Amino acid sequence: MNAPDRFFLPDMQASPDHRRLAIQHVGVKGLRYPLELVDAAGETQHTVATLAMTVGLPPHVKGTHMSRFVELLERERAPLTLKNLRQMAAEMLVHLQAGSGRIEMRFPWFIRKTAPVSGVASLLDVDAGIDVWAESDGAIHMALAVTVPVTSLCPCSKEISSYGAHNQRSHLSLRVQLRDDMTLDELVRIAEEEASCEVFGLLKRPDEKWVTERAYDNPKFVEDLVRDIALRLQGEERVGVWSVASENFESIHNHSAYALIEGSNV
Repeated sequence: MNAPDRFFLPDMQASPDHRRLAIQHVGVKGLRYPLELVDAAGETQHTVATLAMTVGLPPHVKGTHMSRFVELLERERAPLTLKNLRQMAAEMLVHLQAGSGRIEMRFPWFIRKTAPVSGVASLLDVDAGIDVWAESDGAIHMALAVTVPVTSLCPCSKEISSYGAHNQRSHLSLRVQLRDDMTLDELVRIAEEEASCEVFGLLKRPDEKWVTERAYDNPKFVEDLVRDIALRLQGEERVGVWSVASENFESIHNHSAYALIEGSNV
């Protein structure tokens, strides 16, 4: 028997709900998807993001249309910039008939760096994220996040030791809500400049000597790292609410040192 050309399928998500409870965030989470993002040089970088996409659900509606989040990603569009990410958030509200919504994406981001002495180039990967959310009043907000690997060297170890000092790799995690656009690369650079030393994907022996001595001449506690970066963020007019955390993976302990500062430039 042939299937009919047209048949009715009930739309359960659009049916009324009588519990009268609004849901602030409902949607999909853990969605991995390839993305094209424009970097600070205007070049397109290909990456794979893990996304959470949600909307607010009114109290009288039973459910949202989950498939429409993926439909939004499937639309043909130019490589993503902060501007068209805001446009995507606005499109999401229209497509899902919602008054508010949020897109969160986390992805590896690669920055090309040049070694300090030899000049050899290599890529460094950082964990990055972009959040964009649209409010019921029509406002659209955006935040950037990075977790940057750096070197930290202990001031106490340097002070009390006849030679040498213990150092370790640290992860500096910065999140900033934007008042005006800035790039992921700029945020990474703030973290690197306030560390004992930045790290590189590729170093030759003269470079290794340079980074070792740079860290030794620039010792910082975990508290120093977050305070120095906090001062930089406080002076940044493009940033509103911000946070900075440091986790130092100690080389002489089996635990990490940790510090966090949160603030606002309002």
